[in-house]
Amino acid sequence: MLSTLAVQNYRSLRRLVLPLGPLTVVTGANGSGKSSLYRALRLLADASRNGTIAALAREGGLPSTLWAGPEQVGRAVREGRYPVQGTTRSAPVALRLGFAGDDFGYALDLGLPSETGTAFGLDPEIKRECVWSGPVLRPANLLCDRRHSGRVLTRGEDGAWSDSSYLLRPFDSVLSELADPRRTPELLTVRERMRSWRFYDHFRTDGDAPARSARIGTRTPVLGHDGGDLAAALQTIREIGDAEALDAAVDDAFPGSRVEVADHSGRFEVTLRQHGLLRPLGVTELSDGTLRYLLWVAALLTPRPPELLVLNEPETSLHPDLLPPLARLVAAAATRSQVIAVSHSRPLIAAVEAVTAEQRIGVHTVQLIKEFGETTIVGQGRLDEPAWHWPDR
Repeated sequence: MLSTLAVQNYRSLRRLVLPLGPLTVVTGANGSGKSSLYRALRLLADASRNGTIAALAREGGLPSTLWAGPEQVGRAVREGRYPVQGTTRSAPVALRLGFAGDDFGYALDLGLPSETGTAFGLDPEIKRECVWSGPVLRPANLLCDRRHSGRVLTRGEDGAWSDSSYLLRPFDSVLSELADPRRTPELLTVRERMRSWRFYDHFRTDGDAPARSARIGTRTPVLGHDGGDLAAALQTIREIGDAEALDAAVDDAFPGSRVEVADHSGRFEVTLRQHGLLRPLGVTELSDGTLRYLLWVAALLTPRPPELLVLNEPETSLHPDLLPPLARLVAAAATRSQVIAVSHSRPLIAAVEAVTAEQRIGVHTVQLIKEFGETTIVGQGRLDEPAWHWPDR
């Protein structure tokens, strides 16, 4: 389980060290930085596939994603005695992402490109990349250390450092290039864990949504990000997953109803049988809210739960009556995976807190607020933060 998420200089997240629990709910007003936090987590996951730099380039490159405020905001500015002004930079430009758990931690430091004469001027470079054992980075527990020069040091079982003969390019991650089951099993473990993280954002439910069309059905233990394989995912839950939980979740939201999967010569379609109707409703007849809830059922009742499940505003387009059933689904998922839910819905958060209190599931609610353009955690001072140290360049 991850215990700490750290982000520095990414959009409004100038310096954020977030404690995590088995179920963490992140809330806050619009514009408080919730979406930036969600994107930062996705950037971290992209590092395991060597995709962080490409993802940043799609956002406009490092200059457009960096913290746009001054390097320091003094007390006089916070008290309103002086306007916000730029100052002379004392530290190098850096966008930093990292996490830590009880066993391993990882940190990535991105900076401005030093190469000239290239058309890829928006691509940042990896200046430092580290993997360590334990919850806090210390020189004694460092397992892999990659410098801007491309040189990589790894620690063996005897504690001695070895220098990799392979020099990494400034846009390649050690997780994708040097993870080896024999030489660097720790890197492989961290990489595969990060690759198992699962993200679900806003599902489409319009008339042309992928979930509204019949598709060839194959066993689908993991719902796709666009929900196009919804029917196959629901049928997989019924056959090799928790069919009773599936029926209970549908009945919880729509009393007397049952979801069924129609098989049209190998093409699967979701149908919903409701009390009082002579025939089941086809997927094209379902309301947006009903279809969205069924998508969350398929995502949260997966027969192959990930180590980390990240949900971004799951309450979107749902009627308030569906929020308590959704909260029970989220709480049930937290017994199988670590869950981070980003939401601004107070009714959903209240329902999650009520369910977890009843079932004695630990939930950690974090409220974000923005001050002088910077995202901070309500009630968290410097002494309240989890222990965290960024590696120096």
